Amino acid sequence: MDVKTRIDELIKILNEANYDYYVLDNPKITDQEFDKYLRELTELEMEYPDLQREDSPTQRVGGGVLEGFSKVRHSIPMLSIGDVFNETEVISFFDRIKKEGYDPEYVCELKIDGLSLSLHYEKGVLVRAATRGNGEVGDDITNNVKTIKTVPLRLNKEIDIEVRGEIYMSKKTLEKLNKERIANNMAPLQNCRNAASGSIKLLDSSMVAKRNLECFIYHLPNPLDYGLKTHKEALDFMKSLGFRTNPNNKLVSSSEEALKYIDEKASIRDELEYDIDGIVIKVNDIATQNKLGSTSKYPKWCIAYKFPASVVYTKLIDIIFTVGRTGQITPNAVLEPVILKGSTIKRATLHNEDNIVSRDIRKGDIVEIYKAGDVIPAVGNPLKERRDGDEEVFVMIDKCPICGSKIIRQDNEADYFCPNVNCPARNVESLIHFASKDAMNIEGLGDNIIEDLYNYGYIKDISDIYKLEDYKKELEQLEGYGEKSVEKLFESINSSKNNNLDRLLFGLGIKQVGGKTAKMLAKYYKSLDNLMEATVDELNNIKDIGPVIASSIVDYFKDNKNIEIINKLKNYGVNTDYYDDSNNTINDNFLDKTFVLTGTLNNITRDKASKLIEDAGGKTTSSVTKKTNVVIVGDNPGSKYTKALSLGIDIWDEEKFLELINNNL
Repeated sequence: MDVKTRIDELIKILNEANYDYYVLDNPKITDQEFDKYLRELTELEMEYPDLQREDSPTQRVGGGVLEGFSKVRHSIPMLSIGDVFNETEVISFFDRIKKEGYDPEYVCELKIDGLSLSLHYEKGVLVRAATRGNGEVGDDITNNVKTIKTVPLRLNKEIDIEVRGEIYMSKKTLEKLNKERIANNMAPLQNCRNAASGSIKLLDSSMVAKRNLECFIYHLPNPLDYGLKTHKEALDFMKSLGFRTNPNNKLVSSSEEALKYIDEKASIRDELEYDIDGIVIKVNDIATQNKLGSTSKYPKWCIAYKFPASVVYTKLIDIIFTVGRTGQITPNAVLEPVILKGSTIKRATLHNEDNIVSRDIRKGDIVEIYKAGDVIPAVGNPLKERRDGDEEVFVMIDKCPICGSKIIRQDNEADYFCPNVNCPARNVESLIHFASKDAMNIEGLGDNIIEDLYNYGYIKDISDIYKLEDYKKELEQLEGYGEKSVEKLFESINSSKNNNLDRLLFGLGIKQVGGKTAKMLAKYYKSLDNLMEATVDELNNIKDIGPVIASSIVDYFKDNKNIEIINKLKNYGVNTDYYDDSNNTINDNFLDKTFVLTGTLNNITRDKASKLIEDAGGKTTSSVTKKTNVVIVGDNPGSKYTKALSLGIDIWDEEKFLELINNNL
């Protein structure tokens, strides 16, 4: 569509919308959609002023600081809580607990929207306060926390104890603070959460005291040490010591009661003096909590129901398909660009065929767009009442979009896969995965280089990486490469031969085997040879290895081509044994990682953020590629954010960046 045609179309849409709204009092599109179209029209008219029409509706529009904090290692990791976003997922949580043989009581609590906190007391006296950080290591913020009046400096008992809670700023305090900032020609703070996070990280504790922060305590990491058998007892115990706990907790025994509690609290959410962004549901019995255990990130005995995110609407222009390294075929929505919470959204995954068909999502539909977890854009339901008859019913493709092979779907899976192990898309993605930092960490084998080497025929599978020295002269002729670059590449390749077994296992790209599972398998079997001899039954008896993962592992090692590649790796000297490296120095959150900054940061300049990243051992670049580890987003991040989403790159908001910048993993 040419520019003039698009301008004419936008003017027609907007003028009709104005008529429907102001004359007929019967709006057909939302305010958000109107604003989106008006913004697009304004930008086009600015770029092409000669195409501006007199009847255009635009004619109606008038003209942190972290360096000073020392590190604190948490003796018991501060895990995050897994999020769920709808009633079905809440019910599934209760069903899962029952399937594991338990029928406990649960405690429902308000999820305070603030900053996580750990408090340590010795003989009843506050000695240390720390942020969550990365869960293992946090910032020592003791001096600042001492200014919070709701945090007791001395308890009612001379007791050694650690408790955890949430620092927050009340709505009234934020309102008062912003009035003062505006009066002093300062930008107002966006919300209570950001205000609390930014305040607690000020180096001058006297400034923190003026922010009037508050705190609720909600967790005792080791209740059994104090003879406490339930979470509710732990809350009462902490309250008796002098801690401020939230009075809105409630015991429930079923998902129905939990959902009723969620509805009740959602209805009074705006009336509370503080912000909440959801409800936390915890198994009450401590012994049951311990039996259920945790993953590497989340406890299995609790969930955080997140209140529905803000929803916007836009047109689904097309559905395209991508091929992953395992051959998984993923449908993706191409969207008419729309701004949601400061981000321009152009694409979003549609996950799989069932997800599309069950909701009857069609090309040309106006669809809901929301941010799952307030971060990842997701496609909601189509607005069927807005259809005009031109929409196209979705039909799943039957051939791989890259190699043309007929795709397959197993009975117990939701996804289709390209079965062609020689599919260029699968092969290239597998090579990229093998060389990535989380796998074999081969510096110098970037995405574009790997694609070139594959197309030139220098590498066809991962074992070929270790005979690249045969093509030394050819590599030196590649654009951007020279003798020194090639030598560094060979050094990195040779160095990767000494990697621990878990990195190799992850790099092999075995279906269902992620980084955590690879580490667990490496520790359990000690060598690749031992794992290759494992049976489905034997693997299935290992904790957290279910029948699906077990079958995937056994099937991988039954494939003669995979065995051939593994034997080549052994011949090239790649380590296939596991060694305990637990005493090694812990890597920094930023060490050897590549970051891209996009959007406007509110509490720190981009230049300062870049310097902090580089000082922490990372590096920043201006463009997003598959080699990018993290994209840090501020307000209005633009196309870099969208590209990061399409590539599955980790995305941090400003708050997470400020929390982690000085932490070590």
